[in-house]
Amino acid sequence: MNAHDDKRQRLNAQDGALWGEFTQSVQPLTPRSPAPLSRSARAPAAASGSLSAPVRKAAPQVEAIERREKQQLARGRVEIDARLDLHGMTQAQAHAELRRFLRRAQSRGAKFVLVITGKGALARNHGGEPGVLRRQVPLWLRAPEMRSCVSAFEQAHVVHGGEGALYVRLRRARRAD
Repeated sequence: MNAHDDKRQRLNAQDGALWGEFTQSVQPLTPRSPAPLSRSARAPAAASGSLSAPVRKAAPQVEAIERREKQQLARGRVEIDARLDLHGMTQAQAHAELRRFLRRAQSRGAKFVLVITGKGALARNHGGEPGVLRRQVPLWLRAPEMRSCVSAFEQAHVVHGGEGALYVRLRRARRAD
C-alpha cells in the first residue's frame, strides 16, 4: 500500500508538535471569513437568549476594473488623474510612497491613477519572473490597509505601460462630519 492509498496519514507526537508550531507561526495571505454556522449550531445560542456579538461592517473588497472603464482609460476618454513611477525604489520605499500617493490622490478627489511598477530586469531581458515590485504592488493594493482608498485595479493597457503598470480606481474620500 502506498501513501496515496491512505486518505490521511497520522503524525507521530514529535511531528505533530512541530506541525502545530509551524501552523501557529503562519498567517494567511488573505483573511479567512468564518464558515457560516449550521442552523443546529445557531439554535442553542438563540434559545438561551444570549446576546450575539455586534455585527461589524465588512471591509470593502478590491475588485477588477470593468472592461469598459479600462477601454476608456486606454483611449483617453477617461482621464488618469495622477501617476506614480516606482522605478528604482526598494520595496520599503515603494510601499511607503504608494500609500502616501494613494491617500493624497484620494483626498484631492482623483478617481483613476496609474501606478508604474516596471516589468523587472529579468522579465525584460530573459522572459523570466516579473520584478519584485510588479509582484508586490497588487498584493499591497489588496491589503486591508489600502481598502479605504482602492476600489479596483487592473493591468494597464500597452499605451500606459502594459504589464509594467496598473490602473487603480480610488474610492471617494469620506468627509469628516
